[in-house]
Amino acid sequence: DLVISGAGRLWLDCAVPRAPKNLGARGTAQSFGGGSGAEPLSQGREWVGAAGAKNQVGRGPLSRERQLEPGIHSITFDCTGDPYDLGLFWSALLGRPLADDDKPGDPEALIEDPAGGPRLLFVRVPEGKTAKNRIHFDLKPKGRTREEEVDRAIALGARVTNDLRRPDGGGWVTMEDPEGNEFCVERGELG
Repeated sequence: DLVISGAGRLWLDCAVPRAPKNLGARGTAQSFGGGSGAEPLSQGREWVGAAGAKNQVGRGPLSRERQLEPGIHSITFDCTGDPYDLGLFWSALLGRPLADDDKPGDPEALIEDPAGGPRLLFVRVPEGKTAKNRIHFDLKPKGRTREEEVDRAIALGARVTNDLRRPDGGGWVTMEDPEGNEFCVERGELG
């Protein structure tokens, strides 16, 4: 359950399958915030969490609050076309299969990470992309060169938007998937 109450406080009822050893006997309801809640947290900035405990974002041992922070479940791509088609592009590029129950025309498509990392979720939305992505993937080829990976991505339907390769072998190539979502291809294991 998620309840937002006065003074910018956020209450989260966390169901923890196996509580960490240092969690203690306190209940599962935790309070995060303090103050107006309008200021973003930045690296090394102190904030007051549950029971008045002071914490620093991104520093120190895992506190009770940090052990209960959410994990990234899905990275979601909005698309105006068929989510299945965009899912097929990323499935082929990353070598991960689409979910067995996904089919053309579905309102969403899903790629699971066999290693347990975040899923890629493709969802149909009515509005098109209007600005540059604020977040994107940087891909590092395995078993092929950057040039081979760029050629492979183009053959799958991507396009190059900026070539920033340097003579020393560094740099990257900025590309867009068929829906215009940016990603970069860095130098791989083989160059």
